[in-house]
Amino acid sequence: MFKKLFKRISRDIAIDLGTSNTRVYIREKGVVINEASIVALNNKTGQILEVGREALKMLGKTPPHIQIIQPLVDGVISDFEITEKMLKYFFEKITKENFLYSPRPRVVIGIPLDVTEVEKKAVEDAVLSAGAREVYLVENVVAAAVGARMPIQDASGNMIVSLGGGVTEIAVISLSGVVAWKSLRVAGNELDQDIISNMRNEFNLLVGEKVSEKIKIEYSNLKESLPDKKIPSHLKIRGRDLVSGLPSEVPITPDEIAVFLNRSISTIVDGVKSTLEITPPELIADIYQRGLALVGGGALLKGLDEIISKNVKVPVKIIDDPLTCSVRGMGIILEDEKLLREVMIPTTQQDERKGFMKY
Repeated sequence: MFKKLFKRISRDIAIDLGTSNTRVYIREKGVVINEASIVALNNKTGQILEVGREALKMLGKTPPHIQIIQPLVDGVISDFEITEKMLKYFFEKITKENFLYSPRPRVVIGIPLDVTEVEKKAVEDAVLSAGAREVYLVENVVAAAVGARMPIQDASGNMIVSLGGGVTEIAVISLSGVVAWKSLRVAGNELDQDIISNMRNEFNLLVGEKVSEKIKIEYSNLKESLPDKKIPSHLKIRGRDLVSGLPSEVPITPDEIAVFLNRSISTIVDGVKSTLEITPPELIADIYQRGLALVGGGALLKGLDEIISKNVKVPVKIIDDPLTCSVRGMGIILEDEKLLREVMIPTTQQDERKGFMKY
């Protein structure tokens, strides 16, 4: 009886805990939080100064006693304490908007495909410590496929490529489960590093992470067909000259940026090919007909869909609003009890209860 009452009045939430961004979905309200997964910490006092977008503004601009921390690396928790505090901050932000009493929420949260038992428990413990009543784990790619409205419950092949900040996950899904997959440590952050290292090697210019990310998002163009008229034919990149140590400006073209990204893009394409090679032929036929879905921040790279389609010989579709696709899928799972039971991964608490029952 109390469980039913709690379920009715609880503001259950879904969390996409990503390397670069954390997004929170509230049942019946939609996506309410979309913040950077970054925390500004005062080392003198141990106090958290800012979380999310405001902390991101401080990146590369802080005095020695203020540390900018990204508590997630390659989609998994690297700093448990900071992750817990970041989640608590988001939970408090949600409850401030609710003046009436609300029980602790049930939480659906995504995890990577190659997560270990230790990493899985770290996610679960962090969410429970932040204030959740119950935690349900789902695979990020499955949630993204649900958000993309793919028929994952059918006996058919559904292929999805999720290019996030720290990890690229490629999966073939059928009957609510992952049949074949690859996980690559080449994703958005690696593309940023490609730009930084090539600017240093080719032009002796040191640029920051925020500048390289802006170059990647606004000026890169991987299209081999017609150039994008919205992107200038030449642009000027500002940074520090490594020879003189003084501020400098270097002209560069979108084609040169595309060359900088070529190695990492080739790795992603090879990952898609190798996933198809281990996929059952019955599912390959479905994928050949339907194509694959491209989600995550990397889906916004101009021309990436064309490159993948050309190399793997299947149609590629970029999902509407690819950045929030995963958290929207988790929201759908959260509101559909039957689907939740089908796609959820056993948590450590559930495993312990099963083990206790065996004895």
